[in-house]
Amino acid sequence: MAESNDWLSVGKIVAVQGLLGELRVNPASDFPERFTVPGPRWLRSRQGGEPSEIQLKKGRQLPGKSLFVVRFEGVDNRSAAETLVGMELLVPADDRPELAEGEFHLLDLVGLKARLTADGPAIGTVSDLISGGNDLLEITTSDGRKLLIPFVEAIVPEVKLKAGWLLLTPPPGLLEL
Repeated sequence: MAESNDWLSVGKIVAVQGLLGELRVNPASDFPERFTVPGPRWLRSRQGGEPSEIQLKKGRQLPGKSLFVVRFEGVDNRSAAETLVGMELLVPADDRPELAEGEFHLLDLVGLKARLTADGPAIGTVSDLISGGNDLLEITTSDGRKLLIPFVEAIVPEVKLKAGWLLLTPPPGLLEL
């Protein structure tokens, strides 16, 4: 049986699109080919458990939106599509595109220590990522508070994956929210 860390979540099925079995996916990946290139993908239900394989037939990005519309083999009508809403779209964890120097996968940020100075103590640890208009880092502080920090270069100017930390330069008041 595969462990949960054997899988990489690339999106969540959020709605049905039309009557012919198409589905809207909110991506958790910066690689559009995850939603447009046909081939095997896996679905995991909201309750968790073992993912099941499904074949992606085709996909496209909705113009002006971050959502993708996908079509899976065997899902040919709205009723069949509705049973998949809420499921997580997965690929094997080792199916990670190669990156250029200085780039990194967003999920690699989870577990990094957050610092306010390069040589200062950690104020917390990146505990989650929230995708939206701008990605947000959820940082859990040593006292258990959860901070939401916009993942933009002005606020997170340095990421040191190998050293295990990232630098925050938050505007006044952001850490007190």
